[in-house]
Amino acid sequence: MDSPEKTINRSEQKSRKFLKSLLQKQPQELLLVMGTGVSAAVAPGIPALCSWRSCLEAVIEAAEQLDVLHPGDVAHFRRKVVKDRDLLVVAHDLIRKMSPRTGDSKPSFFQDCLMEVFDSLEQHLERPQVLQSILGLMDRGTMVLTTNYDNLLEIFGQQQGKPMESLDLKDKTKVLQWARGHIRYGVLHIHGLYTDPCGMVLDPSGYKDVTQDPEVMEVFQNLYCTKSFLFVGCGETLRDQIFQALFLYSVPNKVELEHYMVVLKESEDHFFKHQADMLLHGIKVLSYGACFDHFPGYVQDLASQICRQRSPAREPALGPAPTLQGLPDADLVDSTTLGSACQDCAKRKLEENGVEVSKQLRPSDDAGAS
Repeated sequence: MDSPEKTINRSEQKSRKFLKSLLQKQPQELLLVMGTGVSAAVAPGIPALCSWRSCLEAVIEAAEQLDVLHPGDVAHFRRKVVKDRDLLVVAHDLIRKMSPRTGDSKPSFFQDCLMEVFDSLEQHLERPQVLQSILGLMDRGTMVLTTNYDNLLEIFGQQQGKPMESLDLKDKTKVLQWARGHIRYGVLHIHGLYTDPCGMVLDPSGYKDVTQDPEVMEVFQNLYCTKSFLFVGCGETLRDQIFQALFLYSVPNKVELEHYMVVLKESEDHFFKHQADMLLHGIKVLSYGACFDHFPGYVQDLASQICRQRSPAREPALGPAPTLQGLPDADLVDSTTLGSACQDCAKRKLEENGVEVSKQLRPSDDAGAS
């Protein structure tokens, strides 16, 4: 009979399984989407970082303490945060309530409340390991965008001597530079950053200049079609109207893409339904475990394996990967076992053997979407 220690080790080993298609990605082929789970893991002492809902609850609490919201409005918004599913709409209404009646977002008490909630973030970096892993990926070319209001990654990166830069969608020039890979240590905040009220999101119509700009939308569509998005610490990101407008609704044939989402598996039924639904967006849902405590270690292991196995400096291109040599037939080639570079090698090998390639390399994606 196995000892408890061995059982724990086997459980831990199981939680560290990764898809080979993800491990075989070059860091520069990835775009990491950072959600509230990252901030919650890094600074557990700030409840507002745990989720969008907890952030809004903290803002309402701060508004009450600062006397910038009528007691009746405080009660009203507390009910909405609990009951309403679309929290972006709640955030929009809350921001409007604390802004001038002209509808202008500056000046606004909302920023003051966020400043109160996120005061002295640098003092709350209790567990920066996840940020270190993300920074390691950025060193090797991974792009990063976030739905978070906080700048924990930038603070940590600056402490490590990196030229970190916070960007928002209001600055078209910077956005285009970032999207084209010219700002390696830039972090795009699609909802804005708490330190800059001009860049704060109000609602999707607030970014109509972005979504109606053909040049900007083209570079975003190109990113979603050419990069593999890696969603880390994200819960409801795909329900986010800004993210939908920038990426999901503007890109056709999403089922042919290959993105990844790392999530908590609390309920097996919910997890596998979510997994099937996300394949329609070209997203493979992966579980880091049934407990949030597993999240930091999973991200660290995943990032280290991607950086170690796929670093161009350590692994110069030497031709087809050894696992493809002597490939017996086309049935072994699918997107769950091969990265894009390896698929090219497989295609050439199959063509040399006179095998039709266009029909052989697609079945797994089509089957996963049905």
